[in-house]
Amino acid sequence: MSVVVIGLNHRTTSLDLLERMTIDAERLPKALADLASRPHLSEAVVLSTCNRTEVYAVAERFHGGFADVRDFLAESAFLAPEDFSDHLYVRHDAEAVSHLFEVAAGLDSAVLGESEILGQVGEAWDLAREERTAGTTLNLLFRHALAAGKRVRTDTGIARGITSVSQAAVALASERLGGLSGVRVLVVGAGEMGEGMAVALAAAGVAEVLVANRSAAPAETLAARVGGRAIDLFELTDQLAEVDLVLTSTGAQALILEHADITRAMAGRTERPMLIIDIAVPRDVDPAAAGIDGVTLLDMDDLRAFADVGAASRRREAVKARALIEEAVARYTGETTAREAAPLVSALRDRAETIRVAELDRVAGRLGELDARQREAVEAATRAIVAKLMHEPTVRMKDAVGTAKGDRLAESLRDLFGL
Repeated sequence: MSVVVIGLNHRTTSLDLLERMTIDAERLPKALADLASRPHLSEAVVLSTCNRTEVYAVAERFHGGFADVRDFLAESAFLAPEDFSDHLYVRHDAEAVSHLFEVAAGLDSAVLGESEILGQVGEAWDLAREERTAGTTLNLLFRHALAAGKRVRTDTGIARGITSVSQAAVALASERLGGLSGVRVLVVGAGEMGEGMAVALAAAGVAEVLVANRSAAPAETLAARVGGRAIDLFELTDQLAEVDLVLTSTGAQALILEHADITRAMAGRTERPMLIIDIAVPRDVDPAAAGIDGVTLLDMDDLRAFADVGAASRRREAVKARALIEEAVARYTGETTAREAAPLVSALRDRAETIRVAELDRVAGRLGELDARQREAVEAATRAIVAKLMHEPTVRMKDAVGTAKGDRLAESLRDLFGL
């Protein structure tokens, strides 16, 4: 049995392929049920964000488990395995554990030290627990991962500066526009990313923030929070003509702004350029809009390049963060080792105690003339002998668990003691 992570992210593939592999929130419950039904998988968690789509699983057989996850990803994205297999990374056991801990700490993000990812890891785990696809193994793993992510943010400076995609998007807009004072902005999407952008925009002194969302209530709540105005999605085209900056971050699976929508918006503008930053994956804006006169369209690839330039100081903190991750992995390994060895060690000690008690019962007649104090001395001596005999096998078993040697020792103990 192995813990595996199989997936692809912003480092291993293009934005075009990454957005095709994304699994939106509405499909996640069914996706988890699908994974859990596969023959070689017993537990599963899916982490799908703007930067990655990953499956964490407990595989009863490694190669069979890999095939199950690969086939699941192919069916989910309606792609042949050969269309994306070269972009997959596959890690198991200790490497899979380290990878998840680094993801939770923001060390594997497009924006180093990203703050949103910790919450996204927690949400992925919560959903898997709700759908009952996370069991004992993954529950322990994700609990330790979240603790590691929180400690890295508390004990290092990796969370200083721009450490979220939404913050980076607003900073990128400010750089491109030479500041945001007096700028009219349209934010499309009122989720976590949209909220982060709207709050940062309000603090930057923009002239007005318009918020559009598929559901009206979240848009109204967010607009009220930042002193802006909520609009309906059907108003988008009309409002496009009036704004200077558009920031989009919805979870839609189809385009929100088509080429024709933006063309119409630009038709009535004279010498007023428009900057659009689309941080949604899949993208909200037709990439062809980049060819429209007066329009500058930026996406996650541009955002990653921008964020990378300002990450030098956080890279120094990343060295400290990785040291903390190593400690966290060691703690997790120690706990899993103890859990794996515990049933066999317990059975061994129970077997020894059963033999001890049976032998004392067998010679009870010969001990009949001993007083209570003497009987207790015999009990104590026999318990001590058993404890000393069990100590070395127990220590060696715990030290070797999870290795080939540990498997051999476990099998030997079972054979020798009839466990």
